[in-house]
Amino acid sequence: MFVFSANAKAREAKDGIEVGEQVPFIVYINFQDMFGAEQLCKVYLMRSGFTEVEIEHRKMIAPKLLKDKRVVQADKAMKEALDSGYMIQMFEA
Repeated sequence: MFVFSANAKAREAKDGIEVGEQVPFIVYINFQDMFGAEQLCKVYLMRSGFTEVEIEHRKMIAPKLLKDKRVVQADKAMKEALDSGYMIQMFEA
């Protein structure tokens, strides 16, 4: 699993975000390969209505942490990514 810190611009106005406004995201992608996970991150953000996706930071989560039930239960985003394959969290700019 990989975690990405990314910025993207809104393609359309929604949820208090104006067209062209840059918004920060944290994206968890449950995928084995970093290149593939990075591409999925960009695709999921674009499908959510954002463009010009820039990934600032990337981090691999150690497989042993993913197998530790206490760690997974403590991190709801990680649990959702394990269950559905990904999780996107948007922050206010």
